[in-house]
Amino acid sequence: MLKIGHRGAKAYDPENTLQAFQKALDLNSDGIELDVHLSADGHIIVIHDETIDRTTNGKGLVNTFTLAELKSFLIDGENQIPTLNEVFDLVDKKCLINIELKGSGTASKVVVLIEEYIATKNWNYNHFIISSFDWNMLEETSKLNSNIPIGVLTEESIDTALAFAENIKAKAIHPDFQLLNADNVSEMQKKGFLVLPWTVNSEEDIQKVKSYQVNGIISDNPDKI
Repeated sequence: MLKIGHRGAKAYDPENTLQAFQKALDLNSDGIELDVHLSADGHIIVIHDETIDRTTNGKGLVNTFTLAELKSFLIDGENQIPTLNEVFDLVDKKCLINIELKGSGTASKVVVLIEEYIATKNWNYNHFIISSFDWNMLEETSKLNSNIPIGVLTEESIDTALAFAENIKAKAIHPDFQLLNADNVSEMQKKGFLVLPWTVNSEEDIQKVKSYQVNGIISDNPDKI
């Protein structure tokens, strides 16, 4: 069962920072999950919200700042907002990287970066999975490069996600864990999909979701899985 650190090891270090991703590696996570937007000058920025308000000492929309400007803001007084390149270089093939597409225009940029690391740095497609709640972005990703594994995110309907996953030939389905039961997990797996629920944090919920025999768990505390 894969242990995937949600936004790094979010329970221990500030989310979506190099510090949090390093902590996830230190906790022997099999993967990390992160979120991406684009800066005003087209760099892939690792941050969850479309604004910097909640997580940094600045205010404003991510996509209105250049990379240099974004780097001037701090998370918890000490961490910079990372780029996706920086996270790739930190991880260096040590675990799976689940990239959740958030901001407009991220699909094509992320595909190009993945292709670059595969072509020049000896990575392979199994090091990556691209997920999104915006299924149009997943369709775009698949059209750009059908070799990149896709995870279909849903917080509403397993059946709808399953139908879309079959249509797009996804690798995984990433449901809100509260949608799961033993039967629908089994159904998704019988159709060939990995089941990677989010965000499972309490001991009780982790044990319940484990009992469904899911393929992995996305958690703020990957060491508890």
